[in-house]
Amino acid sequence: MADYKTIHGTVVKSYTTDPDNPIEGQVWYDKTNKVLQYQIPNVTTDGAWRTGGSMNTARRRLVGAGIQTAALAISGTADPPLYAQVESYDGSTWTEIADVNTAREELAAAGTYTAAVAFGGKAGSATGVTEMWDGSSWTEVADLNTSRQELTGDGATNTAAIAIGGATDKAVVETWNGTSWTEIADLNTGRGSFRGGAGITTSALAFGGNNPGGYKSINESWNGTAWSEVADLNTGGGYGAQTIGNSNTNALACGGYTGTADTANTETWNGTSWTETGNIPTSTANNGGAGTNTVGLSFAGRTPSLTTAAYEFAGAGANIGAWSTGGNLNTARASTAAAGDATAALVFGGYTDTATVANAESYDGSNFTEVGDLNNAREFIAGCGTSTAALGFGGGNSPSQLANTETWDGSSWTEVGDLNTGRRQLWGAGTNTNALAFGGETSPGGGPGASSTLSETWNGSSWTEGGDLNTARREAGGGGNDLNTGRDRLGGSGANAGAILAFGGEASPGNVANTEDWNGNNWTEVGDLNTAANFLGSHGTITNTIAALGQISSVTNKTEEWSGSSTAIKTVDTD
Repeated sequence: MADYKTIHGTVVKSYTTDPDNPIEGQVWYDKTNKVLQYQIPNVTTDGAWRTGGSMNTARRRLVGAGIQTAALAISGTADPPLYAQVESYDGSTWTEIADVNTAREELAAAGTYTAAVAFGGKAGSATGVTEMWDGSSWTEVADLNTSRQELTGDGATNTAAIAIGGATDKAVVETWNGTSWTEIADLNTGRGSFRGGAGITTSALAFGGNNPGGYKSINESWNGTAWSEVADLNTGGGYGAQTIGNSNTNALACGGYTGTADTANTETWNGTSWTETGNIPTSTANNGGAGTNTVGLSFAGRTPSLTTAAYEFAGAGANIGAWSTGGNLNTARASTAAAGDATAALVFGGYTDTATVANAESYDGSNFTEVGDLNNAREFIAGCGTSTAALGFGGGNSPSQLANTETWDGSSWTEVGDLNTGRRQLWGAGTNTNALAFGGETSPGGGPGASSTLSETWNGSSWTEGGDLNTARREAGGGGNDLNTGRDRLGGSGANAGAILAFGGEASPGNVANTEDWNGNNWTEVGDLNTAANFLGSHGTITNTIAALGQISSVTNKTEEWSGSSTAIKTVDTD
């Protein structure tokens, strides 16, 4: 039998510990534990949502078409008015494009962001109006045979769509060929207000909904000839996101109304059964949707107020190393410091657009709570440690660059030994008894020579100047080799100086979302922030971090959480 060297052209190397920086697919023998190991992609075992770009116009009862990175949001209402507005999404930003000719709500749609069709809905009363999108304008074409609202539907293009059901208990189904609508076999159970619908003209799904009998868990599958009842939703209801899925074996139910309350419930369909997966971050009804059950998109809707929020779904099997929305700070601010990790953190200091503040807030993984203030209000402060044992040092309170250092014991701050060189916009890592402070700005205004290479170590009582950084920089983490993306005003995290995560910041001509992982020798680009920002406050480790975004176009209270590495080590039992 051929051995590994014969097949792959190299021998399996032996190590007493794991090799430094193994690459995906690398194989080695662990002599200490007497096992064979290899590097594999580290992927999710469940679906998860992350924050996408916000829409321009808040609304509900709209509809979507396309995929996660190339979607349309069509029409809708603000109770009133009815909207004719259409927005396109490129995976990060929504842009207003040409309006539909007939403003309406509770409509359905199909196709892509350059070739879509929108049909039915309510424009004062139920309508059969159909409009086609060619990437630049909407054109009215042949109406549905049966006017209706609260229908569902989907389709691959603007010349192949399916229109299903409608309020209050319509069972009628029609297909579109680019020129006209044709009635086909009815649903088994007439209903409207679906939790969702997905698919194409020969392979579709319609699930949930409402009729005079109440809200339903019913799920029906279309094979191109007939409708069959298949496994019910785990959570019945209506008014969820439509058009997330591409066949009768691929669909996502997210959000909706159960008959008693709006829901965050999310379920994936594989052709046989529904599986509950990670919930959408906020209970939402009347939301729009696009994409599939592995790469989905939900946007706008009722939360219960109208929202512009968009959320992107990654199904099980996605690479670990992604940001998700965290809880909001009580005080919106930029230029903060932080300590702890994504489930137990402390954020302190900063600037609110009008004043430098001393506020400190603790985070439990879901919510922020105000705790004892710093003794010295300051912005651009550095921090490290945990949520109950933190260190805050440096910073500024115009026009001064401060050297002050304070320790946090879980209830109050105490002033201790100052830095040797006062500065702001520095960065730090470590604990409240063993820390590193490096870089920063040593003079107000950031003029020539302001960026510092200074590094100082903290032993629990005093700071000692140590080896300087190779590259002078402000608000940056790291030393040795440069970041792949030059920037300042970024965030970072790390338990020690040999394992750091750097993210966000400013690189002319604007904010960046780039995230890089430092292993002690090199920087490696990993998953971007959902929202590009600068003046970030952050803390954690390279696998578990919380970031207060600081400033996007203005000061914000948004946060994001980072979890995981893109690869993992797999052990093979060789006994």
